[in-house]
Amino acid sequence: MQSVERALDVLEALAEHGGEAGLSEIAARTGLPYGTIHRLLQTLLARGYVRQESDRRYALGGGLVRLGGIAESMVGVWARPYLAQMVELSGETANLAVLEGDFVVYVAQVLSPRRLRMFAEVGRRVLPHSTAVGKVLLSGRAPADAMAVFERTGMPRRTPNTITDLAAMLDELDLVKSRGYAMDLGEEELGVHCLAVPVWDGGRVVAAMSVSGPAERIDALDRDDLAGRLRRIALDFGGELGPSADGEGARTGR
Repeated sequence: MQSVERALDVLEALAEHGGEAGLSEIAARTGLPYGTIHRLLQTLLARGYVRQESDRRYALGGGLVRLGGIAESMVGVWARPYLAQMVELSGETANLAVLEGDFVVYVAQVLSPRRLRMFAEVGRRVLPHSTAVGKVLLSGRAPADAMAVFERTGMPRRTPNTITDLAAMLDELDLVKSRGYAMDLGEEELGVHCLAVPVWDGGRVVAAMSVSGPAERIDALDRDDLAGRLRRIALDFGGELGPSADGEGARTGR
């Protein structure tokens, strides 16, 4: 069990360094001896979960892609009952989204029962600056990391309401972090408003859940009250994703 935990520590250290790190950086993050890290990396290299770059740094490997794709689809299944609660609460379409590289990807959705409703295709990829879910996901990152994402993607204007100024967006992320939710006020699509909340796994924001609908219907809701209720649902969902207090996986039922 100790070896499994240490191998996972190494993989998480690589992920926290943007997917690539040197031996000293892994050691600083994990506190493991160099010899132990080297032995673990050799096993992970052989299984394809880690690769070694030409500069002798280590990076996450292609073997994780298959596992990640399967896990992502399962997370979408697990999320549906929680998204259904959000639909019942708000009357609007509910979504689950994650950050993949520099893009937001929608991984699950439960539609509103109303005839006029919003629809974001599962698997759709969008830039984070113009969406409430993107703002939530980047508000969980260090400001320098968020800034790096915006510098790589640019901040193209999707509508006249889109925030395209970097300083204004960093202020927006501070606001999201302080109040616990984000708004998209017609910034991705005119006439559509969205409210999103974070999904926490331990101390990290790993996903965002949102409700979206016609602007006039979203604006008619009590925003702070709705956000508080959605946060409680998202907290319950995050508790299902994360480890339980006794260290066992949350879905083992123990």
